[in-house]
Amino acid sequence: MVTETVLTVAGLRSPALVGGDPASPEAVVFVHGNPGSSEDWRGLVEQVAPFGRALAMDMPGFGRADKPADFDYTVAGYARHLGLLIAAQGIRRVHLVLHDFGGPWGLAWAAEHPAEVASVTLINIGIQPGYRWHFMARLWRMPVVGELVMATTTHAAMKLTMRRGNPRGLPDAYFDEMYANFDSATRQAVLRLYRNTNDLGAATDRVAAVLTPRRLPAMVVWGARDPYIPVKYAEMQRKFFDVERVAILDDSGHWPMVDNPAAVAEAVVPFLRRQLENPAR
Repeated sequence: MVTETVLTVAGLRSPALVGGDPASPEAVVFVHGNPGSSEDWRGLVEQVAPFGRALAMDMPGFGRADKPADFDYTVAGYARHLGLLIAAQGIRRVHLVLHDFGGPWGLAWAAEHPAEVASVTLINIGIQPGYRWHFMARLWRMPVVGELVMATTTHAAMKLTMRRGNPRGLPDAYFDEMYANFDSATRQAVLRLYRNTNDLGAATDRVAAVLTPRRLPAMVVWGARDPYIPVKYAEMQRKFFDVERVAILDDSGHWPMVDNPAAVAEAVVPFLRRQLENPAR
């Protein structure tokens, strides 16, 4: 059973999906990216909850979470807030499931708390040596231009952009909620985050230096039609983690857990079950 709740840490409210035994110190923690929310993970949380504790939350600035102007919209700031959320729930052993900017946030937290990380599941994200920003990110990072792009991001324009990144298409209800959450405060959060992140590739290199020696168990799932983060990075994760499987979804895009949830669940859910059943590792 999955329950909707609201978590409050550091004075910030985060709507969340929770499932499984709330007293368990071990949990699967799902971290969305831009412009996502906990809804990105509902299907997977529902499938994990029968055998393990699961937690997915809206991060500050996104979804229906609080979106204060003075939040630290940096990778380090999000990593720190993720740590506060995890600690507040009494979770001491974490299986991270990461997507998009949730990858840098989650992996940065993992590098600061390596003893608490039991496994990682990487969905269209990971360690990305030499990564350079995609076209839209470069626009967002430009003063004035980024504001103009945000101001002209209508429902139709955003849907067209998302279609490019997800050739299978995203369900209308999912997209409509995503757009509804993409309000002026979230648009400002996105601009701040991207402008505060100068070299994502170098940032993940620093994380790799800490995590690679640990050879964490990992599952990698990648929508091959992703125009934002090239599929070449999928197999590359074997350099940094003990990857059980790299699942390439040839006709999926940047949100494979939404455009092809069955294929993603087929790869991810058994992996998480095995990790939760092997607490000694």
